[in-house]
Amino acid sequence: MSALDRMDLRILRLLQQDGRMNNAEIAKRVNTSPATCHRRTQRLFEEGYVRGVRAEIAPDKVERGSLVMVGVVLDRSTPESFGAFEAAVRKVPAVLDCHLVAGDFDYFLKIRVRDMADFNRLHSETLIALPGVRQTRTFFVMKEVIDNAPLAL
Repeated sequence: MSALDRMDLRILRLLQQDGRMNNAEIAKRVNTSPATCHRRTQRLFEEGYVRGVRAEIAPDKVERGSLVMVGVVLDRSTPESFGAFEAAVRKVPAVLDCHLVAGDFDYFLKIRVRDMADFNRLHSETLIALPGVRQTRTFFVMKEVIDNAPLAL
């Protein structure tokens, strides 16, 4: 991978702000030609600096207005138990994020559901049945202060 210069960082900031911004607009904002901008943007994608571009959906508009964080403790701390849990949790559509963490929990899950009843159903039918789950602790988010903020570049 090549090093990022100031222009690359400006392109990345603009893409974070609006992934639909066209090449001509990005080139104008970074003060370069469209051809140069296109080459740099392509390189940023090819080298893995940009993993993808997608729409940010309003959760409440698609009946997923409740955000829940779940701490998970597994019954064993072995590579096999971690692998089995991770493979299974990847198949749960409501789970937006899954992070292996240090501390009192093994994993934190970020989950979007319709409401508390929807989460209760997911919890009782799916989450506690995931491989190796010994304990869960649920945190219902009351207010989203910062969500999916862009990286500070």
